[in-house]
Amino acid sequence: MASLTRWVLAHKRLVVIFWVALTLVGMASAGSATKALKQKFSVPGKEGWVTNQQIAHDFHGTGGNSAPLLPVVTLPAGASLGSPMVRAELQAVEARLLQTLPGSRVASYATTGNPAFVSNDGRTTFVVAYPRPDPKQAFNDNPEAAKKATKALAGMTVAGAHVHVTGFDALSVQSGGGNGPGVLLEALLGGFGALLVLGFVFASFLAIVPIMMAIVSILTTFLVVWGLTTVTEVSPIVQFLIALIGLGVSIDYALLVVVRWREERAHGLQGDAAVQRAMETAGRAVVFSGTTVAIGLLALIALPLPFLRSVGYGGMLIPLISVIVASTLLPVVLSKLGSRLDWPHVRSDDKASRSWTSWAQLIVRRRWVAAIGAALVLAALVIAATSLQPGLPNVNTIAKQGDARQGLLALERSGIGSGALLPNEALVEGSTSPQQVARALAAVSGVHGAVAPLSPQWRHAGASIVDAFSSPDGSSTSGRNTLDRVRAAAHSAGPNVRLGGLGAQNEDFINAVYGNFPLMIALIAIITFILLARAFRSLLLPLKAVVLNVISVGAAWGVLDLVWQRGHGSNLIWGIPATGSVTAWIPLMVFAFLFGLSMDYEVFILARMREEYDATGSTDSAVVRGIGRTGRLVTSAALILFLAFVSLASGPQTEIKVLATGLAAGILLDATVIRALLVPAVISLFGRWNWWLPQLPARLLRVEPSLPPRSVASEGSA
Repeated sequence: MASLTRWVLAHKRLVVIFWVALTLVGMASAGSATKALKQKFSVPGKEGWVTNQQIAHDFHGTGGNSAPLLPVVTLPAGASLGSPMVRAELQAVEARLLQTLPGSRVASYATTGNPAFVSNDGRTTFVVAYPRPDPKQAFNDNPEAAKKATKALAGMTVAGAHVHVTGFDALSVQSGGGNGPGVLLEALLGGFGALLVLGFVFASFLAIVPIMMAIVSILTTFLVVWGLTTVTEVSPIVQFLIALIGLGVSIDYALLVVVRWREERAHGLQGDAAVQRAMETAGRAVVFSGTTVAIGLLALIALPLPFLRSVGYGGMLIPLISVIVASTLLPVVLSKLGSRLDWPHVRSDDKASRSWTSWAQLIVRRRWVAAIGAALVLAALVIAATSLQPGLPNVNTIAKQGDARQGLLALERSGIGSGALLPNEALVEGSTSPQQVARALAAVSGVHGAVAPLSPQWRHAGASIVDAFSSPDGSSTSGRNTLDRVRAAAHSAGPNVRLGGLGAQNEDFINAVYGNFPLMIALIAIITFILLARAFRSLLLPLKAVVLNVISVGAAWGVLDLVWQRGHGSNLIWGIPATGSVTAWIPLMVFAFLFGLSMDYEVFILARMREEYDATGSTDSAVVRGIGRTGRLVTSAALILFLAFVSLASGPQTEIKVLATGLAAGILLDATVIRALLVPAVISLFGRWNWWLPQLPARLLRVEPSLPPRSVASEGSA
């Protein structure tokens, strides 16, 4: 780091020209980079995914991995579906749908006579319509089709009763889904909040320096990802990682270095000497932290899903580029502009924060109380996390009012059930009779009915589709159990019967991701341990860091379980009932975000504690001085991201609210309960064993061994 900083300071003009050029090109190409991202969701080799792919191929993209629209009507008392007039009006609804959405795969009681489309009391019925896919939509949703169908059927009646168009896409449209701010706008809003916090931290114009580094890092990352898309497909999820993680880590890294630079200047170093010293200490911590964050994201390649692997190697670029910017451009900015921007110099960094120093002294004196208190809070949340159920979103949480909501309520009140919104689609080939399969599926407990329409829309080249409508919602335990029974019944019905539909595909996704999750955790833990053992010359500190980071993510998952899955908070804050499960991709994204960001804070704190221990030889002094110097920094960095995630939760989509809740709670818990309470208490308790690195592992890590003498009597582990 020392030699790199010397080279950078000797070639200031070249470094500035290089980064300005990359930033301008990145700014110009950000739109193209976003458009080049492709959502090729796949679960290779899994029955649900393979079946859905064949359905989409053979039936012109209708169904399989996309959800249908369901026009629903509840007849007035005395009206009967057996009436020729009522059936004619139902057929008119189908005809209007086909006219509005040409090429759709449609069926209803009017065309099949099958009771699967009718409630037990004979008054409520629905039409199932699979529109052709919208190529502009990356995740197989089709909001435009929902809007067109709703508009086309508005005012239509059956026996005088209004027709309500429901379905996942229709509910999402009425919730305001897709109308939130764009990715770059979200980053700008987050940047504005960050500027306010940084203004408080520095009390000078130095607040703009971390923002400058974030702008350069984010735009350069978009440029590099654009280049990556020419080699491989990259998921659109990466753009959100760039905007949010990029903003967080780049500000964190710049904040750490700038604070240390001010400290060195307060201690008498001037000019490039202060920059050099800041980079040799804080800059070194930034390199280790960024490498660890990159590994956390890269570990996604351990999962057997191509789109998540693309998130891994695309997301890895974010912290790496942020580290490069902090290691090259930031020293030049501090050297040329730092002293001018450090005005008005209201706050001095000559001494550690008095409030944080007092806090650390209190924790050291009451280390057992602090450790036990923090452990109890985290244990309660981690225990709650064991009940977290990844699955489909609860349809009742998508929209709270509107035409689609009325249709959903009609299905639920009639006894048909919300499970009809995601039919189980069985693909029947060979000599097996579709009607036989339909009878077998209709007999399954939890299935309202099953249908094998005879129309050409449902049959193609020897293949037929059978739809089975479950009653319970797919997000519930009963819904998941029903899916298992339907799959077993489909396999028993014939050798050439396979089960598709979004429910089956989602279960395949969950099994593929979370079945391999322990492998990913192990991979991250081993590599992170080795890197941090080398950085801190310790065996205990990196082990503690890895364990606490996993616990931090587990605690955030526990908040998701309590607030959303069980509804202890979602209804009070947003008026949204318990979801029953958490959308399958959300826990994974919470892990990817939080593991890296929380490791940032851990490295910042431990690096300073190690430095203070080497200077004093006292663990308790290292804890007090380390927290005194980094407490405000870590809290400010966490506050920046917390505010960004809270603002994200104000968006209309329930899934985004759930994600933002997990991220905001995770950051808050990590910066307070873990970093400000548990970490200093545990390190104080372990005493000299924190710094122990014997000869053999030191030789393997190529660092000097650390064999601390027995600590003074005041230390907990002496």
